Amino acid sequence: MSKVSCRKAFTSTIEALAKFDESIYIVCTDSRGSVTATDFAIKYPDRFIEVGIAEQNAISIAAGLATTGKNVFVAGPACFLAARAYEQIKVDVAYNQTNVKIIGVSAGLSYGPLGVTHTTLHDFAGMRALPNLQIFVPSDAAQTAFITKYLAASDNPAYMRTGRGDVEEIYSSTEHFDIHKAKTLHSGSDVSIIACGEMVYPSLKAAELLASEGISARVIDMFCLKPADVEAICKAAHETKVIVTVEEHSIYGGLGELVCSITSQHCPVPVKIMGIPNEDCKVGTSAQLFEYYGFTPQGIANEARKLVKL
Repeated sequence: MSKVSCRKAFTSTIEALAKFDESIYIVCTDSRGSVTATDFAIKYPDRFIEVGIAEQNAISIAAGLATTGKNVFVAGPACFLAARAYEQIKVDVAYNQTNVKIIGVSAGLSYGPLGVTHTTLHDFAGMRALPNLQIFVPSDAAQTAFITKYLAASDNPAYMRTGRGDVEEIYSSTEHFDIHKAKTLHSGSDVSIIACGEMVYPSLKAAELLASEGISARVIDMFCLKPADVEAICKAAHETKVIVTVEEHSIYGGLGELVCSITSQHCPVPVKIMGIPNEDCKVGTSAQLFEYYGFTPQGIANEARKLVKL
């Protein structure tokens, strides 16, 4: 199957929904190209708002529109929405529970060639700390489309982050998701690999490598970080005894620490957090950085193998 980016899956889905729902608006931050929202802007010019490079204004405008009954999506580079507009997201969206959905594109290491100013390695940590805000991290186009439809039908604020490039297909277009429950993609009894976003596909491939060595790896797609699927994490801890988490985010405040928090309180087991360490992030393409940080099937398999052999 041809690969499709999650950002394109979002805009094509929201454009289709907007045909039947005149309350849907998109607010962009000089980012219609990055978001791939050009077609939406052409088809629905009265429902597309361009604020320029002004992320704080974008969030506040969206919150204002939401109070008038509009179904508003703010879309732009995740690195800027999650940092520059954090105060507005905290007050105007999360605390006031306005119907605003924040779509952060080109997240993680997607903008790797542009350096640390454009990496998004902090958004899970910041958004998880805010009340009333759901957090989604789709792993492929089909899952992105499903989550987008859910967000359009929901009145609750949310943050969804996607990468930039085309991604491998993991799910069929007819796949159903229990929106706040993790998806187990590969059964296993020796180790659980819990991943999100673009790290799900290499985790699946890592499970295949481990299987060839006689190691049974469970792979869990934790596409919803908040509310977290406590049951799936505890089940994995009880049944496989060791866990590896994989995320395109800092090792602080993200998926790994979420899993550690839950296991430490309910079912303590060894956990290896694979993420960006406490250092200046390197500069390079996504592929180069994935290789450097071990976000490859072999790199993930190596960490799982070490835990199993403890």
